[in-house]
Amino acid sequence: QVQLVESGGGSVQPGGSLRVSCVASGSIFSINTMAWYREAPGKQRELVASITSDGRTNYADSVKGRFTISRDNAENTVYLQMNSVKPEDTAVYYCYTIAKARGCYSTCQYWGQGTQATVSS
Repeated sequence: QVQLVESGGGSVQPGGSLRVSCVASGSIFSINTMAWYREAPGKQRELVASITSDGRTNYADSVKGRFTISRDNAENTVYLQMNSVKPEDTAVYYCYTIAKARGCYSTCQYWGQGTQATVSS
């Protein structure tokens, strides 16, 4: 099994910055893609950004140029640096990964519990 634990959420004013982190732990053999999703009240969960094990990134159009995803493969950690945040970035941010781990036949998907990020003046 794989556990994902997010941290770093909180409240920030529009135009400010926020950084969220996610650490994967457990009986992990390898981690492929790591990503951040978000879910705002009344909206569906959406992909914010993803990063492969070799560093290729993908971003939602709404965050391009403002958010940066990065990872530390040695520490099984993924980060999301959010700059120039807007009120519409307010959401619960979920960490997601595709990994090979004990108890998983091939590759499995895992989710964190989420961390709240609120952008408000």
